[in-house]
Amino acid sequence: MFTRLKIPKLIRWIFVTGVIFLLWMGILRLIFYFAFNHAGNPLSTLGSSFLLGFRFDLKMVCFFLEFLLLAGALNVSDPFISNRSRNVFFVLMAIACLATGFFYTLDFAHYSYLNLRLSASVLNYLQDARISLTLVWQNYPVIRMLLAILAVSFFMWRLLVRSYRIIARTPERSRKSKKWIWVLVTFMLLGMGIFGNFGQFNLRWSQAFSLGNDYRANLALNPFQSFFSSLKFRKSGFNPEEVRKAYPVLRPYFGFKGDSLNLDYERIVNQPAPAVKPNIVVVICESFSAYKSSMWGNPLNTTPFFKSMCDQGIFFDRCFTPSYGTARGVWAVLTGIPDVGQANSTTSRNPGAVDQHSIINDFRGYDKNYFIGGSASWANIRGLLDNNIEGLHLYEQENYKAPKVDVWGISDKNLFLEANEVLKKNTEPFFAIIQTADNHRPYTIPAEDQAEFHKKVVPADSLREFGFDTNDEMNAFRYTDFSFQKFIEAAKQEKYFANTIFVFVGDHGIAGNSANMFPRAWTDERLGNMHVPLLFYSPSLLLPKRIHEFVSQLDLLPTAAGLAKISYRNTTLGRDLLDTAYNPAKAFAFMYDPDQGYLDLVMGSYLYRTNLNTHKEFMYSVTGNDPVHPAAIPDTLRKMSVLTKAFYETSRFMLLNNKKKS
Repeated sequence: MFTRLKIPKLIRWIFVTGVIFLLWMGILRLIFYFAFNHAGNPLSTLGSSFLLGFRFDLKMVCFFLEFLLLAGALNVSDPFISNRSRNVFFVLMAIACLATGFFYTLDFAHYSYLNLRLSASVLNYLQDARISLTLVWQNYPVIRMLLAILAVSFFMWRLLVRSYRIIARTPERSRKSKKWIWVLVTFMLLGMGIFGNFGQFNLRWSQAFSLGNDYRANLALNPFQSFFSSLKFRKSGFNPEEVRKAYPVLRPYFGFKGDSLNLDYERIVNQPAPAVKPNIVVVICESFSAYKSSMWGNPLNTTPFFKSMCDQGIFFDRCFTPSYGTARGVWAVLTGIPDVGQANSTTSRNPGAVDQHSIINDFRGYDKNYFIGGSASWANIRGLLDNNIEGLHLYEQENYKAPKVDVWGISDKNLFLEANEVLKKNTEPFFAIIQTADNHRPYTIPAEDQAEFHKKVVPADSLREFGFDTNDEMNAFRYTDFSFQKFIEAAKQEKYFANTIFVFVGDHGIAGNSANMFPRAWTDERLGNMHVPLLFYSPSLLLPKRIHEFVSQLDLLPTAAGLAKISYRNTTLGRDLLDTAYNPAKAFAFMYDPDQGYLDLVMGSYLYRTNLNTHKEFMYSVTGNDPVHPAAIPDTLRKMSVLTKAFYETSRFMLLNNKKKS
């Protein structure tokens, strides 16, 4: 076949090299299966794990082959033309064989010890290299392992060299002009292998966690991808001494039962089961800035329908997100932990933090659904969802009848209507999450809605005065309200509506001019980035109330469980805001700005801020425009400083220590 197609020798050798490495990795995956299949999973049930594992292997192999292709494409560097180049290629092959043997051996040892595939966190052991090496020496047959690595690597290298020599003895039938066509075609094919998916997002480690359980996911993973995907997170961690100091500081606020030696964060909340379990629908609203909406009197009146719902529900008008960004907001809602792990990336992208307990699983007997208009591969949210929410039905762009309108998938209106079609068919109680996206660039208003939804044009000076940059942004905000209205109107026609608690919360806000509605600090210190509405709406089940205490996204799930009379296990930093034992005097909200390195706390009349880099402290009024002199309120400054640091250190600890129970 190679002869008839006149494929260049270099391309043939690259192809054969890829096949050899893929077969080798496949055998190693089989060895992993037989070595660690402690639960007795039949091989016949793990086809999806092996298939996905092959795709991960192909991705890694294609990276290597792409490098070889580029290195050998020129005549002067072609190993079949230049003897010097041939020797360099042999050295590269030897390095690749040794690296593969070493990575897989280290990976198997890592999994044997921690039940986790290899991650970049192993590099942290180099900080105490002597102790770590002694531990390895005393626990593993190091000499035999090294000899095995060398022996197998040498065998694979000899196989690759032999394949080279066989190909070298054949004539080169490809003309120079045709060679570049083959190089270009091979480059594109390898690029497709590296991308690894048909769709918007490339193949990511989080896809493994859609396979059903941790073992199936770990069987599919490739140690190279696990290691390099987690490389940026290798310094994610916590200071045990600071965590212990923080425990007694937070205990009065959260009712922890342990002490500094026994870091017990678990609170079991038992409630009498309701006669009829209410449904829960959580709507995570894209960029839902409080000051841009109608509930605080913005003259542009962008969200009149949502305001009418707030007037009929339990509305918290001082809710803050713990951090800025959609992925961080989704993380906080689902886990009850602020995403403070890394400044330059979100924890959802960290394979080492994929295992998280969520109160959603305490809604036993509930059908669980997550609706997103696009793909859950964005920010590796898929791993967080599939790995931690039992029995989850995940609905994405390809699951809907409605057409895609932009990069974020189908429109929010159609997302709500598609979700309604699913929910109305449920015969069991359900817990659903709907994640919107249209209030985000490119601010798409679908053509199908423009006859009913009429865009407005506001002068530029009025836009800026009331918090918007452009009319497109303002109309996208209005379209969100239009979508809410269409959803609630459709839901009201269904039987489930009367027994459903709808929870709306912003994923984050957008900083801007809110001086017409809030004191100066809300604009100057960018509180608009984090200030969002939090609404619990159910005309049949809840009495209207507007609450002015400082609360957080973290509090959403405990409060929803309390309203639904669900007994639950809380292991993180959310609180039931409507619990009669909740003390409003202890209300506060913590915030983390990864870009500026700020830790913020709003409590009482003040915003406290400290900088992680300079450690400077600031105090601002959130109730008026008068300057605050910290020296005049030393006790308040000290209290907020200690509480902020305690919350931050505990959050860092919880990100890596909030494992779900088997």
